[in-house]
Amino acid sequence: MMLMQTRTGAGRRRLVKFYGVAVVAAGTLITVSQLGDIATAVRGHPTFWMMFGLSMLAGAASFVTARPGGDSIIICPTMCFTFAILLCWGLGPAAIAQIAAIVVVAWRHRLRAWSSMIVGGQYILSFAAAYVVLRIGDPDPFGVHRPPDLLRDAASTVGAVAAWLTMFGLLTVVDHYLRRGWRLRQAASAVSDQILFKAALLLLSPVFAVAAHVNVAFVPLVFVPLYAVERMARLSAERDRAARLDPLTGLANRVGLKARFDELTGPDLDGPVVVRPALFVLDLDRFKHVNDALGHEVGDQVLTCVAGRLAAAWPEHGIVARLGGDEFALLAQVTSTTEAAQLAGRVVAVLDEPVSRDGLRLDVTASIGIAMRSNEDFAALMRHADIAMYEAKQRGDTACVYQPQIDAKTPERFGLLSDFRRALEGDERDQIAMHYQPQVALETGQVVGVEALLRWTHPVHGLVSNQELLRVAEHTSVMRWLTLRVIDEVVAQVGQWSAEGLRLRASLNISARDLYCGDIVSYLAEQLRRHHVPAELLQVEITESSLMADPVRARATITRIAALGVAVALDDFGTGYSSLQHLRKLPLAEVKIDRSFVAGMAANADDAAIVTSIVGLAGSLGLRTVAEGVETEYTRRLLADAGCTIAQGWLTAPAMPGSTIPAWLAGQSVPQTRRTPAVAVGA
Repeated sequence: MMLMQTRTGAGRRRLVKFYGVAVVAAGTLITVSQLGDIATAVRGHPTFWMMFGLSMLAGAASFVTARPGGDSIIICPTMCFTFAILLCWGLGPAAIAQIAAIVVVAWRHRLRAWSSMIVGGQYILSFAAAYVVLRIGDPDPFGVHRPPDLLRDAASTVGAVAAWLTMFGLLTVVDHYLRRGWRLRQAASAVSDQILFKAALLLLSPVFAVAAHVNVAFVPLVFVPLYAVERMARLSAERDRAARLDPLTGLANRVGLKARFDELTGPDLDGPVVVRPALFVLDLDRFKHVNDALGHEVGDQVLTCVAGRLAAAWPEHGIVARLGGDEFALLAQVTSTTEAAQLAGRVVAVLDEPVSRDGLRLDVTASIGIAMRSNEDFAALMRHADIAMYEAKQRGDTACVYQPQIDAKTPERFGLLSDFRRALEGDERDQIAMHYQPQVALETGQVVGVEALLRWTHPVHGLVSNQELLRVAEHTSVMRWLTLRVIDEVVAQVGQWSAEGLRLRASLNISARDLYCGDIVSYLAEQLRRHHVPAELLQVEITESSLMADPVRARATITRIAALGVAVALDDFGTGYSSLQHLRKLPLAEVKIDRSFVAGMAANADDAAIVTSIVGLAGSLGLRTVAEGVETEYTRRLLADAGCTIAQGWLTAPAMPGSTIPAWLAGQSVPQTRRTPAVAVGA
């Protein structure tokens, strides 16, 4: 009851000390009570001294395996000999031999005296449990006191091994609980990390005991299986360590990061000050440009240099991990948002110094997302930090602390996301459809293209707006699936129109995440080949804001799309930043004027002036201009007078299913001031 009610760091520290004192005291009393057996073994059994010496050598041969994000484990085969001493000479000699071996291990690995004493107490209590079973079973395999009973003797020995492991496991779980709280999975991991190896050592001990009893010269022969067990333990530890390491930088990987998170989410042992883990997700800016321009070898060198700087500057109680590519994660305990911001500032400072490689000085900058844990699990905290990092990129800031208001995934929206995921993958695929809104040339009245618009009809909520849907899916893998679905359907629809003799360009939107993934280009090319669609009948629209997170990487993807022959349009023009720079550097074919300016033209002279300026600027650069949201005839005339190329909006037609486009084109009426439109018009 007292354990469950003690929640402060000071109270828990007192419990840990009480546990340590109790274990050490119990071990000491047990050892002292066996002084008679110790004296007998020391005086009358030279073989005991050989076993004693071998246990010391085993302690000297021990090694430490340190797991990134987890506890260090000492691999030590001394129990082979000390448990054999227990079988041959009793509890006291085994206890004194084990204590001496622990002293050797502590000296070799510079372990703290108090911690070593607690470990010694745990071992002696485990030996005592095994000794009780041996006394009950009273094995006598060599018939010294009675005729041998092979089944009874074997069962007693195996029972003693089981009692040793059970006691040691219980003590390990109690120690884990007192230090870190009750976490069943972590406690089980703490036990399982050691039990198998210790069981193998203990079960080798009877072989040592038999060898010592029959002929002491046989004892060295047992070193071959002992070496095999120790070697397997070392290889297992190395594999476990490798599973938690990034092979390039030597930092922890995602597995190691999660393990350290689990460690840091235990109860506070440092006093009344409330600390909590803070996760920092860091993404290098324009790193793809380094790989493309200088090669992946130089890129790897830059990543290694950055990893070294981050590890050197980060607090010891935290951990630095590489998640993959140019993305890193850093975990630390902080007391406030201010402290977290200071740590982010430390990261920025260590990256300020350029990286020198092959005679070049490369500037390295990064965007950092910070998420402070309240009650989230590791996956949720990682998602929050990732969202904050993307927010930092979009704002052009160095760092951003996660706030719920920047995350569209409230519980209701999270449910909406799950429903949408099922609609994309499962039997509800008919909930999602593509509609197409015609685009009309203002000069001729001809329909020159359509824009593909997603429509999702939720079975409960009805039609879900695209804006709401994008806010839900933007920072998740669902966005990737959505883009692939849109490409599939739009390219297939254009192919069907072409087969029917209708050559009509279709525009589709891709997100910021798609721009940073070069795979979207190869997938687009594959679908064009599959449906036999000429590249000029497809156009990709990107928003100006999506370019801001990583302009270099986005520009590389856009250039590859344009190289396919697919036109690229800049959507929502005038609402982002660095617009003139984008018009000058990107291989654009079209600029779409945001509907907020178009809608205000009729009543606001400033909006009309902005639209006229955009049309003039785009025209001088040889770009088409498309006005979105054209809903009145007066607005259409203003756009035509300004020289705008194309109009799109309800004045012409709402978005409609692809199957109805041919019939609509065949039956549409054209204003008297326009020439009769030609249906089969390309770009």
